[in-house]
Amino acid sequence: MSSPLFRPFDRYNFSESVCYLTGNPAVSKITVFPEWLIKQYKLEDKPFKMLDERILTYRDITVPASEIAIAKLELLEIEIRNAFNCGYEAVTQLDELKLFQWMAKQVYGIIHWEVRAGMRQQRAVGEEFNFSQSIAHKFSNLHIMLQSLVQNTEFEGVLPWSIKVFPLKSAPETFSYRDEINTLVFSLKMNDFGIVACLQDNGESLIYHKPVLDKIGNHILHPIQFEEICARFFYSAYLFNRLPEYTVLSANGTTYIDAMPLRISSRPVYDTWQGKTYGQVLENFWKAWGFTLFEIIKNPDHPMSFLLKEGKDFNESVDLPL
Repeated sequence: MSSPLFRPFDRYNFSESVCYLTGNPAVSKITVFPEWLIKQYKLEDKPFKMLDERILTYRDITVPASEIAIAKLELLEIEIRNAFNCGYEAVTQLDELKLFQWMAKQVYGIIHWEVRAGMRQQRAVGEEFNFSQSIAHKFSNLHIMLQSLVQNTEFEGVLPWSIKVFPLKSAPETFSYRDEINTLVFSLKMNDFGIVACLQDNGESLIYHKPVLDKIGNHILHPIQFEEICARFFYSAYLFNRLPEYTVLSANGTTYIDAMPLRISSRPVYDTWQGKTYGQVLENFWKAWGFTLFEIIKNPDHPMSFLLKEGKDFNESVDLPL
């Protein structure tokens, strides 16, 4: 029999003595980013900026964990590490749920750390901890889905996430991680592949970006092209105007998660795309190549693109440094 689902956002149970994943007593703290990744890409002292502008390192971000959580996470990490180090083809063969769990454990681990830090700061000044109910609802749903690591779980109907893996032209030592926790969007670039994902959009990102994704097909992307598709996903996640709801039922030792329809309103699922705002996002993603916002949105209706030639076909010749 599965144990009851742990719902830390119901009573804001973020004690350092309680496992962040199961709610069981914690036996130790573990790093949110796996040790193999930290060592392989020498991330021990690399800076990681938190929401409150605090600068930590990848190794600083930890969460309390129970024995069962540690054991399940170790099994997941072995499978993910083997596939990631083999490269693109192996990554595409991974069970999509495993990819989701691995991404979600990073994103939710950071959320858990941020909430704990926020609660400490509020207590220090004698104030009550306040949190957006809609954001808490979204984070709580992500945590319930992440518990599929330790609970028998079945996702029924539409899967709650969008995940896309791309082959890249890049050096084996390449590593880049990015997330936006308010919109639950994630990207990773390493080895010869890149991943971009929205962790709670019920597959809408893949529908919204389908015209571009169809043109990309199976082409190997230059890093600037991958960053461009990431910018598109990150910006559209900001435009996504639904708060997904899920029916969560437990029966006979299994948790069933079923996504509720998003299209019950005549209002479009995404707000209107603004070329200038997208250009600002793209400028941030293209920092390594030095393109300015002025260059990017010289024509605001058609911002600069390295993915498509004249907005039509895939651009197979990008003459820029990797």
